[in-house]
Amino acid sequence: MSDAATAKQLQDIQAKLDAIHAELEIARRQREEMQELRDDLTLIAKDAFQSAVVELEDIAPFVQTGDFLHLVKKILRNTNNINAAVSQLESTLDFIEDWRPIGKELFNDGLEKLDDLDRKGYFVFLKEIFTVLDNVVTHYSAEDVRILADNIVVILETVKGLTQPEMLDALNNALTVYQNLDTKDLEAYSVWRAIKELRSPEMKRGLGFIITFLKNISQEQLTPQHA
Repeated sequence: MSDAATAKQLQDIQAKLDAIHAELEIARRQREEMQELRDDLTLIAKDAFQSAVVELEDIAPFVQTGDFLHLVKKILRNTNNINAAVSQLESTLDFIEDWRPIGKELFNDGLEKLDDLDRKGYFVFLKEIFTVLDNVVTHYSAEDVRILADNIVVILETVKGLTQPEMLDALNNALTVYQNLDTKDLEAYSVWRAIKELRSPEMKRGLGFIITFLKNISQEQLTPQHA
């Protein structure tokens, strides 16, 4: 074999040895890193175990070893129920997510409506209503309220009668006449002049109205009231 061939073989062998040395160096570093990782994990596990022991000492009087096994068995027996509950929760979360835009829109509409009511004075009106109720509670006793409740039907019937068109027209006419009277400068009437005025058609109709009204009032009072 020539010297050149021998030198070439030696170079190849040296190259292979260098590659093997490099691989061994990589393996050594990896082994050292794994050892360092195991050491770190060992320390962490040791600390976690010690912390768990300290925490479990607080509940040791209330828990027995068999309780954990019983809990595991119960969880395994109710696996289907747990899956169903998780599925229901997922469905609920999906429903909430789907309705979130609608809920936001409804909330904004509600705020706009409340703002509109506030600008129109509804809240101020309600505040004054509560003031009225407070005054009623302050000035009237429970007995007064009970009497009001017993007679509320009669009161409502009276109000109903007063709000009839013909009754409102009559009240309005009476108010109009009263407003047009000059009560500070009324003409004085003597007895004879008053008797003379009674003979006028207007006074006769007025007296007829008064007499008929009083007669019907008396008759109504004498008529037995039925429930």
